[in-house]
Amino acid sequence: MIPIRVEETGVEPVSVAEMRAYLRLASDESAEDALIAHLIPAARAAVEAQARRLLRPARFRVALAAWPRLGLLPLPLSPLVAVLRAGLVDARGTLTQIDPGPVRIGPDPWEAPCLSFGPDLPPLGAASALIEVSAGCGGDGPPIPEPLVQALRLTIADWFENRGDAGGTGPPRALPPEAAGLTAACRRMRL
Repeated sequence: MIPIRVEETGVEPVSVAEMRAYLRLASDESAEDALIAHLIPAARAAVEAQARRLLRPARFRVALAAWPRLGLLPLPLSPLVAVLRAGLVDARGTLTQIDPGPVRIGPDPWEAPCLSFGPDLPPLGAASALIEVSAGCGGDGPPIPEPLVQALRLTIADWFENRGDAGGTGPPRALPPEAAGLTAACRRMRL
């Protein structure tokens, strides 16, 4: 079971204007705006991967062939914000909505994001369950921790200043050491 990103529902954690100010670009240097706009989501994805946290709110779908035996389903979506809807999908692909009440967010959506399933769920039989959740900082979720926002700024600045210096060969550029340190402080642990 891999959550599928359906839609980004919020804005990027930093704007082009904020990054222009952070990079100390003059107001007439707008030629770099397109590059900055492309660096923001790329750097966000890199910081998210290192921190194991979502910095932008989004909707995700989870498909299940069976209800979890112990009533808990860990998800790699931190922070988990809400269960939006639930349904059953039959063999023909027809979705029948069910009351999402028995499907709830676990007790710690930040450090141990999971779905908790109550006993009053309909039997699946040959159907599969489809659950839609929202996850991520910002929007309806918790605010982004400032160390992660600063890690994002530092990464964008580093990639902006060092673009093309490596000649395009080798592995992708890692987070700068300062950003990696800030990200490590907020990293979600897993066993």
